[in-house]
Amino acid sequence: MAGYYASLFPDKVNALIMLNSLHGGSSEHPLMGHRSDMEDPSHPGHFDPSACGSYRLNEEKSWFGVWDRSIPVESKNDWRDPAVARAYAAAALHSDPTSSTRTPQSFRSPCGAMEDSFSLSLATGRQLGDASLITAPTLVLASERDFWSRPQDRGLLQEHLTHAAKVKVVVLKGATHFVHLERPVHGRQTMVSEVADFLSKG
Repeated sequence: MAGYYASLFPDKVNALIMLNSLHGGSSEHPLMGHRSDMEDPSHPGHFDPSACGSYRLNEEKSWFGVWDRSIPVESKNDWRDPAVARAYAAAALHSDPTSSTRTPQSFRSPCGAMEDSFSLSLATGRQLGDASLITAPTLVLASERDFWSRPQDRGLLQEHLTHAAKVKVVVLKGATHFVHLERPVHGRQTMVSEVADFLSKG
């Protein structure tokens, strides 16, 4: 959405940083593209509204499950600080005032992002907006072990950023989708350093 905004209002964006972003680089996506649970079986290529509804309920085990599967070592605490993981879980639940009314506790996340990613076709080989309209210096960060974005996304995005003042693409080696919450050695320090360097140079 940051990239979409920057394409619509280029005069209002001085710098653009994108992390693990879809960009329609492939018509295949393991989680939500064609033949996934998100596709309407009666209308191939279209989002199935019944697959999500207005929002999803997310229990702690649901988001830690995908995070755990992304970490390539048995001891997950070696990869992430357990105190950070607990704080992340607490903040997520606290973000929804109704979370404590359910057992186990869960927070509601709107399904609009999922529908956007499918119906606006980021996962099915088309783009949200025209990246060639982006003029701001752009930093594209991608976690090597990301389950959401794909190498084709950052490749096509770089190809489409024809009018950006500067374009830099950085693959965070070994990092997962949750790089911002993991130990510095597993990509977070590189991510922070790249962002700081990019912004300092304008």
